[in-house]
Amino acid sequence: MLPEPCLCLVTDSTLVKDDLMERVAAAVRGGVDLVQLRAKDLPGGQLLDLSTGLLQALDGRAKLIINERADVALVAGADGVQLGERGLPVAAARKALGGQALIGRSVHSLDSAELAERDNASFLVVGTMFASRSHPGEEPAGPELMAQIAGLCRLPLIGIGGITPDNAAQVIDAGASGVAVITNILAAGDPHAAAVRLKKVLMASWSARASTRR
Repeated sequence: MLPEPCLCLVTDSTLVKDDLMERVAAAVRGGVDLVQLRAKDLPGGQLLDLSTGLLQALDGRAKLIINERADVALVAGADGVQLGERGLPVAAARKALGGQALIGRSVHSLDSAELAERDNASFLVVGTMFASRSHPGEEPAGPELMAQIAGLCRLPLIGIGGITPDNAAQVIDAGASGVAVITNILAAGDPHAAAVRLKKVLMASWSARASTRR
């Protein structure tokens, strides 16, 4: 299970080269709950080495999922895998990793969200919330899509795309259980401080949303 609210950090090898481990570990100390290792440029062996190294650096303080590579996740002993909208079927990843594995599915529409829920995904990563560096030129769906999916799905939802401390509350208010960020933490001068700031926003907006339901 994911903690709520969940702060997820997605790695990007184009942003960080030599000090990835140190920056991720600092962010986890600042409040990151889930790390998604995304390194599409790495061959399997190097990705495995990076995965095992990250697991040691995290030391159980955050969960680690591997982007797309269920095989690497299995061998490394990671907590699960993040699948693209058109990636490996959830059922195939579940068969490979077992019933307790975290299996996320990226979705960009109501239809994809409903299908992922039927397929027994653990959580959904919903995007794109706002304009972002990683998806230049892509029209963001905004928190409206999050609200629509939250009205139909019971799975935990994580918003992604251009999320900062200034707009994260909008995503939580729309029904998300957390947010995923890349640049705002990974490229920050102080990843620990950036994670602390964002986690405070999540906690405050989560508490405010809970109070309205009482």
